Parts: sequence; structure tokens; C-alpha cells
Amino acid sequence: MSMAISGKMKKVGYRATRYGILGVFVIFTALPFAWMLITSFKEDMDLYNINNNPFWFNLPPTLKHWDFIFTKTLYPQWLLNTSFVGIVVVGITLLLAIPASYSLARLLGRWGEQLGIGIFLVYLVPPTLLFIPLARIVTALHLQNTLWSLILVYPTFTIPFSTWLLMGFFKSIPREMEEAARIDGCSRLGAFRKIVLPLAIPGIITVIIFAFTLCVQEFIYALTFVTSSAKKTVSIGVPADMVLGDVFFWGPLMGSAFLSSVPIAILYYFFLERFISGFTAAGSLR
Repeated sequence: MSMAISGKMKKVGYRATRYGILGVFVIFTALPFAWMLITSFKEDMDLYNINNNPFWFNLPPTLKHWDFIFTKTLYPQWLLNTSFVGIVVVGITLLLAIPASYSLARLLGRWGEQLGIGIFLVYLVPPTLLFIPLARIVTALHLQNTLWSLILVYPTFTIPFSTWLLMGFFKSIPREMEEAARIDGCSRLGAFRKIVLPLAIPGIITVIIFAFTLCVQEFIYALTFVTSSAKKTVSIGVPADMVLGDVFFWGPLMGSAFLSSVPIAILYYFFLERFISGFTAAGSLR
């Protein structure tokens, strides 16, 4: 009897410890979103009073910050610009990274692996070294102050990482499956389309999420190549047009940050398992 009670106590203690650790991580990850949302509804007098609790409403909530976001700024246009650039860049990235990574993983042997590492090293070059030569290219193509300048430049860092990531994923798919399809009459392209691509969906979803996230959060190129407010993306429009000198509009800033970060968080939530499996498969053969 005492052993049974002891076993139950251990099980309860294990569950309490597990849920306690999980609760700490949930609070840690959810706190920034909660703080941004609360701040976006706070009165200015509530925000700037250091004696007030920053995690709760000490004065009645207000909608004036949200009204400022949607009526006094071009925030909706920035969201559309960001979505347009992100979708087009993700499409270009997939169009080039999928065949490149498959070719490096399957057709070039050891040379393909070395080339893949070299391509990945391009991703590690900081934008602070590249924006000057890229600016000359943008100027030569007469794309200054247009969204097409970002669409031209962003693939320079999304394609290298995506190619390297998908290489590892394609290597995890057994060659025997493709060979069996070719024996059954498929061409190499047909085997790739019918066998490899369906199995590579987790890796492709990983690339889509990661590439889109990179486009949303990129700052230096957006600051360099786009100057008109109507053509800015969220990453540069919010800090540039909601900060005047040393005056920070914290309510609108937090509201804008919350609104632009929640869709990305939801995207990661729904595709988390595929995202993790894509990274795991890509890294397992490194």
C-alpha cells in the first residue's frame, strides 16, 4: 500500500515539475505579446507614470493608439507592402533553391556538399558589407525607392540558406525510392516531382516560414533602398514614422509590433511540427 502511495506521489511530483517548467516557458514566451497588447490600450498618463503597474490598467483602456495607427499613419499600406515583398521573395526562393539544392544533394556527389557549404557561407556575410555594392546595382537598374529593389536584394540571403537547408532534407530521402520510380518508367524529373517533392513538404514549409520571416524583419536594406513612406515595409515604417526625434509613441509602437508579430507567431504555431522536422532532417546529415 505504501509503495503504491509512494509511486503515485512520484508521478504527481513528476507531472507537477513538468507542468511547472512548461508554465515558466509559456509565461516567458507570452509575456512580450501580453505587454505589447496591454501597452497599446493604455493612456499616456498611465504609461509614463513609473509608480503604476506596467502589466495592468491603472486607468481605463483607450483605443486612441489604434486609431492613430490606422488613421494617422500608413500602417495598412506597410502591411500590404511587406506581404507583397515576402510572398514574391518566397516564390523566387523556392523556384531557385529547390532545383539547386536537389542538384547539389543528388548529382554532384562530394563536390555538391562542398559547394553547398560555400553557398551557405554567403548567407553569413553581414548586410552592412553588402548594401553599398547592392545599392550600386539597384541604382543601375533604376529601382531606387521601389519595392522591386527589395525583391531583387532579399533573395541574396534567403536563397543561400534555403538551398543549404533543403540539401540536407533531400539527402534524408532514400535514393532507392527514386530509383524504383525510374525503373517503373519515370524520368528523373518525373521521379523528382512524384516522389521527392511530396516527401520534402516539411522542408519546403520550413523554407517558406524562414524566408518570409527574414523578409518581414529585415531592416538595413529596407532603410537603404526605400525612402517614401507609402513604399516602406513594416520593419522600417514603424520605427521611422512613429518615432519623431526623441519622442517615442509607445502606444502605437507596441500596437504595431503586436499586430505584425502575431501572424508570424500563429504561422509558427500551426506548422511547428513540420518546421522542427524540416530542421531536424536537414541537420541530421551534417
